Amino acid sequence: MTMTAQEHKERNARSAKLLLLFAMGSMTMMFAGIVSAFVVSKSREDWMKDFQLPTAFYFSTLAIILCSVTFHLAKKAIQKDNRAATTNLLLLTLALGISFVFFQFKGFGQMMDSGYFFAGPESNIATTFLYVIATVHLAHLAGGLICLLIIIYNHFKQKYNSSQTLGIELGAMYWHFLDFLWICLFFFLYFFK
Repeated sequence: MTMTAQEHKERNARSAKLLLLFAMGSMTMMFAGIVSAFVVSKSREDWMKDFQLPTAFYFSTLAIILCSVTFHLAKKAIQKDNRAATTNLLLLTLALGISFVFFQFKGFGQMMDSGYFFAGPESNIATTFLYVIATVHLAHLAGGLICLLIIIYNHFKQKYNSSQTLGIELGAMYWHFLDFLWICLFFFLYFFK
């Protein structure tokens, strides 16, 4: 029994999505471990007092939410073979992703201006965990930005259309995961300080 080209394509798409789900599951477990260590460290005497999340983190949260929206709209546009809209939405997603990174670094700067340091004699375990959480998320976001650049490149090479959207779908899944992960971390830090 041989597979048709369409069956082979669908099977590859399912496999790729399953692999991405496994990767996202392992990333979730890693973040859960770091957050658990953060919670345990709260019992220490050197825990941060009167910590306020930097205002830049609010802007970065808005930027990454908008990234997910524009990526979703880009996926919908290519499914309708609207190449111009897909191009604009992918480029807007890239710009918003870069602005997320910018606001993250601005937030780190605001933390240091407030006296919360990552290392050195003025640091404590809580600030170190905050930096580790945010840095690991930024590393995953760097992977998302590279993925997005590859998608944009492939889009300009006209590799996507209404019948071939797998790359954009996988990129959107990963981006939505990053968005959800940051929102969870943001609310955790907001309410658990």
